[in-house]
Amino acid sequence: MNKVNEIKKKVEENRENIIQFLRDIVAIPSMDGQLKEVGERIGAEMTKLGFEEVRFDKMGNIMGRIGSGKRVIVYDSHIDTVGIGDPASWGWDPFKGKVDNGILYARGACDEKGSTPGMIYGLSFAKELGLLKDTTAWYFGNMEEWCDGIAPNTFVEVDPKIKPDFVVIGEPTKMQVYRGHKGRVELKVMSVGKSAHAASHHLGDSALYKMLSVISGIRDLDAHLHTDPFLGKGTIMVTDTRISTASINAVPDGFTVFIDRRLTFGESKEQAVQQVKDLIPGFLRDQITVEEMFYDEPSYTGFVFPVDKYYPAWALEESHPIVQAGQETIQQLWNEKRVASKWSFSTNGTYWAGKAGIPSIGFGPGDEIYAHTSHEQIPLDEVVAATEFYALFPSMLSEKINK
Repeated sequence: MNKVNEIKKKVEENRENIIQFLRDIVAIPSMDGQLKEVGERIGAEMTKLGFEEVRFDKMGNIMGRIGSGKRVIVYDSHIDTVGIGDPASWGWDPFKGKVDNGILYARGACDEKGSTPGMIYGLSFAKELGLLKDTTAWYFGNMEEWCDGIAPNTFVEVDPKIKPDFVVIGEPTKMQVYRGHKGRVELKVMSVGKSAHAASHHLGDSALYKMLSVISGIRDLDAHLHTDPFLGKGTIMVTDTRISTASINAVPDGFTVFIDRRLTFGESKEQAVQQVKDLIPGFLRDQITVEEMFYDEPSYTGFVFPVDKYYPAWALEESHPIVQAGQETIQQLWNEKRVASKWSFSTNGTYWAGKAGIPSIGFGPGDEIYAHTSHEQIPLDEVVAATEFYALFPSMLSEKINK
């Protein structure tokens, strides 16, 4: 029996275990980076499946090591989720979820707990079948929703202080290989004014009114941003505001807008910041400032790792060995050729590939269009089939690298 058939047999024998494991972990809330309980459940599964080291890191991410070869691969899956919003918008318990026509509907099913069972079972099968002979593999279940890239940054620089040779990111890719996505920088624009009673507003100076032309300029700028043939067009959007006012009967003395600026190839962070500064009228430039945002919130363990909120765009060529290994894995398993594509949203690839320069691809079950929605969903057949990919991929990569 060849290795593809052996993998398929293993996966089919464990189909119900894989699905139940997914049901178990989506049933454990892990919003706001609270990973302890779901991490413990995932750690127990890794221990059961023969991982040689299983522990939490200093930030509170769960990690497991299997194999002991010279080449180091990380399988990256973030296991935190956004909140559920209005519970009434779901129509079912968002954690217990429901299965309808082979599709699991639950918070975190697609973004991104759906890749975790396949990664863990797949690596266990790869070790059992002798497919990790030259590979040390890590499963890295991390927190990503509030600051993508911070967890892998700690993996490389803090704990376990390992710079992997290759990374597979489990964000949803519709079972295709993804090879990049746009970057972004998060900005805030702040205006200052003078407070006064609203009944005598001529005595004050509205910080909100000063910002109106900037907001309309941001809206209009979006249509004229640069477009890259692969990654697509840069974007800019006002996503939140904060107002400082003594009361609803007072002139606002402070106003802040928050900006999500997606960066494509051909755009720099500095250029993006300057574009916003250029929207400020000359006579207001001493009263309106633009700042890049910074993240220094402690994790649930109290660990703090300050980083700026700049996330570079990245992409690998289709000819890169890790991309080709992913494509060959699909070909061997399912006798198909699928287009190597890209995400619309951002992932931990901003650090792995964008900042650290580590060759990375994405492969995961599900479709990103369902992320963060009240009908978040994932096909269970894809969850199971992804296990085959994660099991076979390390040996396909070895073949490409050793040619």
